Amino acid sequence: MEFACPWSFFVAFQQAVLHKEFVGSKPDKLLGRSTVARKAEKPAVKNVRRKAPPSAKRRAARGTKTAGAVKAGAGRYHFNMAELEKVPAGTGYSTSRGGVVEGERILVGLIHKPRGTGSRMHTHRNEQFNYVVRGTLRGKVNGAPVLAPAGTLVYIPANAPHTLVATPEEDVVFIAIKDLSQGIIGRAVDGTMAGPHYEPGFEPHTGA
Repeated sequence: MEFACPWSFFVAFQQAVLHKEFVGSKPDKLLGRSTVARKAEKPAVKNVRRKAPPSAKRRAARGTKTAGAVKAGAGRYHFNMAELEKVPAGTGYSTSRGGVVEGERILVGLIHKPRGTGSRMHTHRNEQFNYVVRGTLRGKVNGAPVLAPAGTLVYIPANAPHTLVATPEEDVVFIAIKDLSQGIIGRAVDGTMAGPHYEPGFEPHTGA
């Protein structure tokens, strides 16, 4: 290539250099920014790991709020209530016993009370329904008298003082349904563990 003068040679050389720099070059290189500088300009992003919801299996492994109860879920969705282990449902104040199943938010118990026996006045944080399957329950809920034969439902508000006793004619079987603000066992109003209520003539026999 011939050039008329040194100035034309300089112009041609400059154009060639610019062509080489721009074609296939990254803007950052042309601006003179290093890789380290580019990384520094990027906003820091924290690697936050979201906590996955617990699986049904892990929830079941947590145990139950009622000692001896069965935990539903993790493949367990059907229960023969009559065959479950009978656990105390009113330790220190009631004769109630039966099988109990706990889900995530509610519990269900198939509860038995021998005739002429039942609970002293007590409370619990749970809201509760009792559906009477056999026999008759008699007592008070929040001061209101209750007489509940088979086929009827008793409602017990959360923290309401109540007492329910099986009438002397026959044993009572009822289905208890409670939320899981606590287990199935409450606390006697007088704060003692003096035992259940017994109607006259139904006290437990003690050895002489």
